[in-house]
Amino acid sequence: MSQPTQSTPSGASFPAPLSTSLRQHAEQSFAEELAVLARLDDRPRPPGWALSPWAVRSYILGARLPGGFEVSAKYIGRARLVEIAVATLATDRALLLQGVPGTGKSWLSEHLAAAICGDSTLIVQGTAGTDESTLRYGWNYARLLAEGPTPDAIVPSPIMRAMQLGRIARVEELSRIPSEVQDSLITALSEKALPVAELGVEIQARQGFNLIATSNDRDRGVNEPSAALTRRFNTVILPLPEDAEEEVRIVAQRVRAIGTALALPTATPALAEIQRVVTIFRELRRGVTEDGRTRLKSPSGTLSTAEMISSLVSGMAMAGYYGDGELRAADLAASVSGAIIRDPVQDAVAFQEYLRAVVKEREGWMDLYRAFMELV
Repeated sequence: MSQPTQSTPSGASFPAPLSTSLRQHAEQSFAEELAVLARLDDRPRPPGWALSPWAVRSYILGARLPGGFEVSAKYIGRARLVEIAVATLATDRALLLQGVPGTGKSWLSEHLAAAICGDSTLIVQGTAGTDESTLRYGWNYARLLAEGPTPDAIVPSPIMRAMQLGRIARVEELSRIPSEVQDSLITALSEKALPVAELGVEIQARQGFNLIATSNDRDRGVNEPSAALTRRFNTVILPLPEDAEEEVRIVAQRVRAIGTALALPTATPALAEIQRVVTIFRELRRGVTEDGRTRLKSPSGTLSTAEMISSLVSGMAMAGYYGDGELRAADLAASVSGAIIRDPVQDAVAFQEYLRAVVKEREGWMDLYRAFMELV
């Protein structure tokens, strides 16, 4: 079933949001912002792009447009990294977003694709079971047996469709894909063509085609990309938020958006509650308290920004459905503890020491201390 679209005077077209979707794609959720940017965008655009690099940057980082229209920030972090990523996609180099879990690699990848071509759905999710047909093309075996190898019997991969349409393809978790399968991307990235040996033809990429891949630092060494493939990418490393204030902004923004999308019967947590969760994760992640006075044992988990967001959203669900609608320490304790304690022995010991040495002694944190101690 085709989706309705919103057209703009500049010719860009973005899918209209579907109110019944559990999770809308970026181009649906922010269709109005994309349409306004396209209408006002008079900067040079690379061939096949729906927006100029200036407008893509404004969409990602947020901006106030002429007339007072506010474009919300999708990525809170270093502007220069976003500029490098956008500029890379305007060249013949593919983009690799790399970093520890929870630094927003997939989130940024989705919004880049949405802004550049109005379609973030041409995606391959990398796993240990990903094979070459997932990256290149497969066959409709019923038609193959009945008709033999014909163009109509081909089942195109998202990457093949991106090449045919001149759009951005996305490959998530590149390092989870077996190394020999990863190398099937080399021809598409270097020659901008995909041979179909069975038909003796090739699919040539249209202007606008490029590829964004993401890679998790925790998977480094599992399936290391070959040197030949690595040369086809420009790598941008996304860091963890530099300071607590920046991380609080990220968490508050995403918790508000997710809570609204899920229609949770709970108001967005107060800023003070978000700050407490961010402080706990940051201190345990760094192995030292914010004031630098107390050394801590770090748990084995990543304690990422994404896990903070998930913990707060879970707490909101608890408060809304089993509490009085106001997020309290008892609502947060289970989800926060679950994110911190991955190893039931070592992590539990490290967390208990942190609770007794830090949380218990902080003014106004006794409710958290008691809620956590009931669980650990």
